[in-house]
Amino acid sequence: MHPRLQEVTDRVRKRSREQRTAYLNHVEQSISRQPTRARHACANLAHGFAGNVPEEKILLRDTRSVPDIGIVSSYNDMLSAHQPLQHYPPILKEAVAKAGGIAQFAGGVPAMCDGVTQGTPGMELSLFSRDVIAMSTAVALSHAMFDGMLLLGICDKIVPGLVMGALHFGHLPGILVPGGPMTSGISNSEKAKVRQLFAEGKVGRDELLESEAAAYHSAGTCTFYGTANSNQMLMEIMGLHMPGAAFINPGTPLRDALTRAAGRRICEITALGNTPIPIGKMLDERSFVNAIVGLLATGGSTNHTLHLVAMARAAGIVINWDDFSDLSDCVPLLARVYPNGQADVNHFHAAGGLALVIRELLDAGLLHEDVQTVMGESLRHYTKEPFLDDGKLVWRDAPTHSADENIVRGVANPFSKDGGLKLLVGNLGRAVIKTSAVPATHHLIKAPAAVFEDQESVAQAFKEGRLNRDVIVVVRFQGPQANGMPELHKLTPMLGVLQDKGYKVALVTDGRMSGASGKVPAAIHVSPEALSGGPLAKVRDGDMLVLDAVQNRLYAEVEENDWNNRRNAEFRAEAVRGFGRELFARFRETASAAELGASPLI
Repeated sequence: MHPRLQEVTDRVRKRSREQRTAYLNHVEQSISRQPTRARHACANLAHGFAGNVPEEKILLRDTRSVPDIGIVSSYNDMLSAHQPLQHYPPILKEAVAKAGGIAQFAGGVPAMCDGVTQGTPGMELSLFSRDVIAMSTAVALSHAMFDGMLLLGICDKIVPGLVMGALHFGHLPGILVPGGPMTSGISNSEKAKVRQLFAEGKVGRDELLESEAAAYHSAGTCTFYGTANSNQMLMEIMGLHMPGAAFINPGTPLRDALTRAAGRRICEITALGNTPIPIGKMLDERSFVNAIVGLLATGGSTNHTLHLVAMARAAGIVINWDDFSDLSDCVPLLARVYPNGQADVNHFHAAGGLALVIRELLDAGLLHEDVQTVMGESLRHYTKEPFLDDGKLVWRDAPTHSADENIVRGVANPFSKDGGLKLLVGNLGRAVIKTSAVPATHHLIKAPAAVFEDQESVAQAFKEGRLNRDVIVVVRFQGPQANGMPELHKLTPMLGVLQDKGYKVALVTDGRMSGASGKVPAAIHVSPEALSGGPLAKVRDGDMLVLDAVQNRLYAEVEENDWNNRRNAEFRAEAVRGFGRELFARFRETASAAELGASPLI
């Protein structure tokens, strides 16, 4: 095992000891009360199966031998990633029935798409929705009827929310059941080019819409390697998927076979089955360290510097940005998938995909192999790929070599020796930056600040030509307390235009960027956020700022006495757009960047 992997794991264990012990005690107490529906009074139990058909009612009366599986889904038919989930419950119910159990649809969770809400007031609810999803999952599972969980979800906040909610029921096993990516549309580079042309006013809305529709063209997850597909990688490397399930297209026989397999397997790993694997025990410190390694090795979304922290907390495990940064120093970058390259996830999967990456990392001692997964002990289960052999689902060893080294490589010949995710520290606070998507020539930017408090003001300044210079754009009061920490992905095309003109350009913000953002250096999630007294509130137009991803620094070149004596800019409540104003007035009383993973104290 690589010494850095062991070092980080040991300190996570030490840091988490008190919280993890309390969590596991809760899990053990719940395990002692299984099967839970056997403890229901007759009226409670009758309510629990009143809507089932007579044959199922007979089975559900047998509380000690027939597993009851709860299905929780993020299905809706407006969002392409979630639309395929409409067809999963019947498939799962049939598979569970053939395995000797019953599956009941326990509840739905909200699913919003940052691609739809990007740059609109709805984006204020985006990050907030993760905790709503976690609570909705817990509500769906709260009836003490279930022996296992099948969790259907794909995108951004949905998967983290499902996992957080499921971990409240850590005595139960759970399997995440994904929908898969849509087939490839136009290339990501072509899509990005049209976006920049539109930002420059060189093409109209009709041309832009035609390009976007050719990229996002069918049911399934978007094909770039943003937060949604990073979710699927994480579920695979944490052992919560059926092996190889992450990137199989929806509506295919193999996709349906993997869905059926999840239904069968969940019955085997309940307390009533042969090999009980409760999720709360399964996901331990090693699982979350493996998740960080997977994120770094594949160039995954920076949003997971927030979501992984929150998921770990739900299991009584405390990870922080120092863990990400220290592991990044030793984990090589093995994949180039847009925005870190030109390929999409379908190309990545065809070139060798996650099974190849996991085996390479295991063989190099960069992953914990001896972890528990839904397939049993050992992460080696996930070095195999699923296939259909005369209609029967089988797993075979993944290829030993990449089919395209422009997309995925082995540890001996990585794209980079580090994982491309860095922690920046200085008098502007702490921030993260994803360097794997940014050319090395832009890893150090020194330029005057242009300070804004919303995206619209940046767009107006760009349109008027006021940003045609070397500039570090500061967008503050975008943190969780201020307005829900929206993504600022709409700024990428504009700043990309300036960078292509030869200007030195960067973004510094206490908000988020999309998992698909790249090209322009961006110090994001700056903590403490401006609203809670963070130093971004001190920055003035014209201050010389330095974003240094080489030496991991982020600071303002301002004389110390001047800096210390400055008053913070005041937050303007009217800058929070109408959609979430009242909601965040309440949320502001309890929310903090620390709870979202940005504090150095966690």
